Order: sequence, then C-alpha cells, then structure tokens
Amino acid sequence: MLLSSLEGKQLSLSQIDDLRLAASKLSGAKRRSFQAEMSLKYCDGNVRFTESVFGWGRETVGLGVAERKTGITCVGAQSGFSGTKRWEQRHPAAARALRQLAESHAQQDPTFESTLAYTRLTAAAALKGLGEQGFAPEQLPSLSTMAAVLNRMGYRLRQVVKAKPQKNCQKQTRFSTTSTITTNSRMVIEPGD
Repeated sequence: MLLSSLEGKQLSLSQIDDLRLAASKLSGAKRRSFQAEMSLKYCDGNVRFTESVFGWGRETVGLGVAERKTGITCVGAQSGFSGTKRWEQRHPAAARALRQLAESHAQQDPTFESTLAYTRLTAAAALKGLGEQGFAPEQLPSLSTMAAVLNRMGYRLRQVVKAKPQKNCQKQTRFSTTSTITTNSRMVIEPGD
C-alpha cells in the first residue's frame, strides 16, 4: 500500500513507520533537523502536510525548517538557562584572587611530563587566605567545593616532594679505588705492645 505525497513521491507505510521510529530516537535540534529534512524531501517543506503524513508536530517541523534555512540552531529555555553556574562564574573576582594565591604556592611537576602545577596549598588554607583578603563568607564555597575548584583550575592538591639530601659517603665496594673508610679505622696490634 502506497501513500502519495506531493509531485509523485511515494512512501510505503513501513517506510513512514521507519522514519517515525528514527525521529523518535533523536532529540532536540537533531530531531528537528531530521524532521525538517524529511519534510523538505517528501513534503516539499509543507509543515501541515508533514504533520498529516508523519504525525509530527507542525510547530516542531516548522522550527526545524526555519533553523535549516537560517543556519541558526535555537536553544530551548530549559537547556539554555538551567543548571547551577560554577563558583568561578558566580564569583569571578574571588576566583582571580584564588588563582593568584595558588600561583604563589605552586610548583611545576618535577618530571615536566604534564602541565599540572602541584601546590602545597590545601583547600582549607585557600579558604582562610581568601577570607583574609576580605571576601565575605557567603562568597566562599565549602571545603570540598574549594578542592574541586582548585583541581579545575589545574592545581593538584598533592604534597610536594621535598629535595632529598645526598649522602656524603659512597657505598664501599670490594674493588673501589676510592674509599671513605680510612686506614686508621683498623686496629693493628703489633707484637711487643
């Protein structure tokens, strides 16, 4: 059984069901783009006819066709304005002060294998330092959030390995030419003493 569309293009009911299924697997702008493509291909961009053939909402198909014509993808209010902003975005002045504070305590990775900076600054010390700089307590995050902020900024909260002092004496080997052990350390007992 064939369902006629405009200008002789034909789709079977199973093909229409397949297109409906494909559209149901997509969401958002991808779904609108797919629906607009099918509307332009099989229904000449007529959103009412697309609605009657495929059962898709004509407002959604119309928006998809408009996005395709202009090249601008519309962002819904839910995805555009939902979610909590990060602490760094809500308090940029405090974030700049934190970066300066962390930079003063940071050291480069001793192996130079990564771009991470290791810092001895703990989250608690960072909170205390920002408080001393005059930031209000309601502007400052919790201790765990401060640790996450420092990690996002590229400062890993690790203990910095202190330089180990070199040993003064060498390990004596059987055939070594230089020895740190002196000859006076041996006690030689001579007869007659």
